[in-house]
Amino acid sequence: MAQKSIAVLTSGGDAPGMNAAVRAVVRAGINKGMRVYGVYRGYNGLLNGDVQEMNLRSVSDIIGFGGTMLYTARSEEFATPAGIKKAADFCRSIDVSGVVVIGGDGSFKGARALTNAGINCIGIPGTIDNDIACSEYTVGFDTAMNTALQMVDRIRDTAQSHDRCSIVEVMGRRCGDIALQTGIATGATAILVPEIPYNIERDVIQRIVNTQKTGKKHFIIVVAEGVGKVAELANYIENRLGIETRATILGHVQRGGSPTLRDRVVASEMGFRAVELLEKNLGNRVVAMKDGKIVDLDINEALDMQRVFDEDLYKIAMTISI
Repeated sequence: MAQKSIAVLTSGGDAPGMNAAVRAVVRAGINKGMRVYGVYRGYNGLLNGDVQEMNLRSVSDIIGFGGTMLYTARSEEFATPAGIKKAADFCRSIDVSGVVVIGGDGSFKGARALTNAGINCIGIPGTIDNDIACSEYTVGFDTAMNTALQMVDRIRDTAQSHDRCSIVEVMGRRCGDIALQTGIATGATAILVPEIPYNIERDVIQRIVNTQKTGKKHFIIVVAEGVGKVAELANYIENRLGIETRATILGHVQRGGSPTLRDRVVASEMGFRAVELLEKNLGNRVVAMKDGKIVDLDINEALDMQRVFDEDLYKIAMTISI
């Protein structure tokens, strides 16, 4: 029997822990007697032949690095039928029968298309936003939260020194998980997320006023990127209450840095499971976390799922942040 060959790529936004997943795929594949190729710059690498066979040393010491050693890029060409066929034909030309795709929902759609073209693909959820409905946890989320936590803690030092209100925007265009958990961990007075409509008087101004009555003089407001308009919110608070207010957008600092222990371990588990699935000639699957366990499910089912925001946790946050 010919030696089985697989490939691994990272697509979409980078996330801390992607390197740990790549490392796990490469080493698990080699351990199972497979030839493993690294694909550079996402699906573009399959279109341009930008691949390299990996060995055990190719992934040495990358587990602690942020970003992705395979780089990432978006590909308009791959989104076309001709592009998908070209990528599948290239895989066949180097005898690659399966590809592990580390990324988000958009990357998974590409994996589904490539599987339908005859190349088995397995998706691993890698995005700091934790916004993939089929998985309760995505690689990079824990690191991003801890980075945001450190930044907000530092901003609090200045806010407290100046009796100031600080509004901090964290990442999360459609998902408020980073804002919610960072807000709880930093004792934010208010947390604004895209999943919960808010009233500025009730959910921000009145909360500040109520907290002032207890003697507090500095305030932290954590806002998800999808809510936005933090500069306008800062001006409103300052004009409405006479409190010096500053807005800070943390931005891409949240996507970098050395991954936390949890991200390294979860990424390694997911990478190993992906190789096990390809070893069984399975495709159109997504590796996910459910109830704290690593599972896999059909990619169509995964993409059809609707993400559920943790409203109970949000209620807890609003109760104890006073």
